Amino acid sequence: MKKLLISTLAIAAIIFTSCSRDEDTNTLNLPIGSGIVTINPSDFKGELLAGQSATLDATQVYNLTGSFIVRGGATLTIPAGTRIEASGETSSYIAIAQDGLLYVNGTSTNPVVMTSGNAVPAPGDWGGLVICGRANTNKGGSSGETATSEVGDLTYGGTEDNDSSGFIRYLRIEYTGAAFNADKEFNGLSLFGVGSGTVLQYVQAYKSGDDGIEFFGGTVNAEYLIALHSEDDAIDFADGFSGKLENVFIKDVAKAGVEGSNNGDNGAATPTTNATLKNFTIIKGALAGSEHGMYLKEGAGKWNCQNIYIDGFTKGIKIKDALTDPAANTNVDNGYVTFNPIYFGTSITTQSEYAGTNTTYITAGSNSGAGNNGTAPSWTIGWTAGL
Repeated sequence: MKKLLISTLAIAAIIFTSCSRDEDTNTLNLPIGSGIVTINPSDFKGELLAGQSATLDATQVYNLTGSFIVRGGATLTIPAGTRIEASGETSSYIAIAQDGLLYVNGTSTNPVVMTSGNAVPAPGDWGGLVICGRANTNKGGSSGETATSEVGDLTYGGTEDNDSSGFIRYLRIEYTGAAFNADKEFNGLSLFGVGSGTVLQYVQAYKSGDDGIEFFGGTVNAEYLIALHSEDDAIDFADGFSGKLENVFIKDVAKAGVEGSNNGDNGAATPTTNATLKNFTIIKGALAGSEHGMYLKEGAGKWNCQNIYIDGFTKGIKIKDALTDPAANTNVDNGYVTFNPIYFGTSITTQSEYAGTNTTYITAGSNSGAGNNGTAPSWTIGWTAGL
């Protein structure tokens, strides 16, 4: 009798466990409930909703056939070695909405790769990765107002500067930058109002059809970044971005190696861009570099630049004249923009276009840049492409 009772309880437990698992597991594109979602690798698209989570399987190749959006309260985890292949141009991208979480767990020998699914991959094959947070931006106003991302049409911004969207480590994003039109294009990685609680380390944007990595406001700090072959700017920050970018290697740039602005509609908008750039190597490489090494634009904001190495361009620092961009020039005049030290390679015939009264904002030196002058640093080994 005792044995029968135990057996009965065991069977009941198995039935209860099975039911619980069924209730907590949903397949994307089927009726949605809360719990764990299993994603179909051959048709990776759709949404994760509040209360849902999904973990990809590194043994599978995921075919991104449309947009995939992680909504607020949902979590997407991508383990080391996972490969995502995208097709569909502007319709194909991954986006993390406000309060959504992304965990990318790549390693130096086994990175996560998001790339083109085309037989002959090329820049612009798909959208890219978009992340939206709740940190400050001056795009919507000066008091924490929100704005809408130029790609994905998601809300971003607010007043939570320590907001977290998760973490990214050892991620390679390839062949992105699909364009809706000449003024609206995806980047490799687009960060809208992302907060300082987000961890962003070891990210490469490779062969982007637009910018490699762009920061639209926000306070996120990022380190160990690579932008290789960017068909616009390599690194771009704007709209009140306030964070530190450290250990950055840039090569093959169509426009500017680094473009930094305050606000395209109002160069004096607040909160003001306040960026710290440390240990940068910027090499023009095989592309035109038409906007030169570093471009102070649209008010520029405040730049604290340390250990910068620039070579291959004809001009090191681009800035429009004081009549055209008064706010940017005023920031240099007042000592809010400094380069100490900065190295200009032998190709550079004009160190800076600034013609104002501040003669001490540049301190030239012999720098190591991101690691070893113009050579790719040791921390790029194993997980990158094209170096």
